[in-house]
Amino acid sequence: MKTVTVNEFDQIYDALRNPNLKQALYDEGKVIMDKVLLTLHGAEHRARRNLEFKVFRRNFFRYYQQEVFPPALEQTLAPYLEAGRADLIDFGYRVTINLTADFAGIDRVEKTPEETEDLLRFAKIFSEGATMVHSTRDKDVLRREVAEALIAFDERFVQRSIARRQKLLEKFDAGEISEDQLPRDVLTVILRNEDKVDLPPDVVLREMAFYLQAGSHSTSNSMVHAFHEITTWCADHPEDRDKIAADPLFLQRCVHESLRLHPASPESWRSAMCPMKLADGAKMETGDKVVLDLHQANRNKDIFGEDADRFNPYREIPKGRDPFGLTFGVGIHTCLGRDLDGGVVPKGEVDPETHEYGIVTLLVKALLDNNARPDPDDPPTPDPHTSRPNWGRYPVILG
Repeated sequence: MKTVTVNEFDQIYDALRNPNLKQALYDEGKVIMDKVLLTLHGAEHRARRNLEFKVFRRNFFRYYQQEVFPPALEQTLAPYLEAGRADLIDFGYRVTINLTADFAGIDRVEKTPEETEDLLRFAKIFSEGATMVHSTRDKDVLRREVAEALIAFDERFVQRSIARRQKLLEKFDAGEISEDQLPRDVLTVILRNEDKVDLPPDVVLREMAFYLQAGSHSTSNSMVHAFHEITTWCADHPEDRDKIAADPLFLQRCVHESLRLHPASPESWRSAMCPMKLADGAKMETGDKVVLDLHQANRNKDIFGEDADRFNPYREIPKGRDPFGLTFGVGIHTCLGRDLDGGVVPKGEVDPETHEYGIVTLLVKALLDNNARPDPDDPPTPDPHTSRPNWGRYPVILG
């Protein structure tokens, strides 16, 4: 079996939509990723996606961003403001972990700092397991850690979350409560439709763990990259500081430019399900692997200009292209959280008061509003545990 690398934008676009190529990036992390939504293919993937997409009912993202997120952000940011400093990695995880748990359907019964610490610990371990192929640690040790964490996560959070929802569903079926009184989360949707999809307990557990880590991990990393790019730009273009502070639509434009340069997953892997040809004519046999270089494709100069490898919030985006490139994928595997993280791309005249900016933009705005700036005495450092270009520490001063 051979491996082919594709880095041309349009060829990757075609490959991501090709039904004969299935997800392969997370094969090494099966301990947590086996049979979760992201790794399913074909009819099984469509059924699961259509089921879980029911969570995103009309105005879901607007409700989430304008009602659920602001108080969570204020509460999480308060102790950092009091201390006058923060590590952006830690802050990003903490502000997203409870929101992600809400969306997945993980109850926090105790509402204590210790309970939040447990969630954070699980999310970080699960993130390492999901991206195991890029981990620099001993893979067998990491697999054992993830397997043990899954057992503890199930006992600590998942089983009691399932039990509460089953009681509520019994009341709903008996006509004692209305549908609006049911939790609006993935776990509830799964439990309501157990007769329509085959989801044994171990798959439900991994699905909950997947949502917990995917939401917190990718959002946190995207926020830190965006903050770094924006503050670096302002250092070189001080005339834009006031514009970024005063114009949230321009700030969102900056965030989209950062998302283009820093896709959460710099590569997407696929494997051929049958003999086939790629868009460039390359012949693939069953089982051959295709590495889709999203990082390089998003820097395609023919599409994004001669300075495509640099941050430029004034970049003119060609018609029909997304400002964040292929970062969220395309086709049936488009990231479910695209609009939640990146917001809606403005088209024509929009109302800044009601526009959906996305969680990453709102996080960066909160930091800039509180005069966050990199700590000159404690520079950021890369994450040593992965080959992905993520930050491991990013100290900032606030206020």
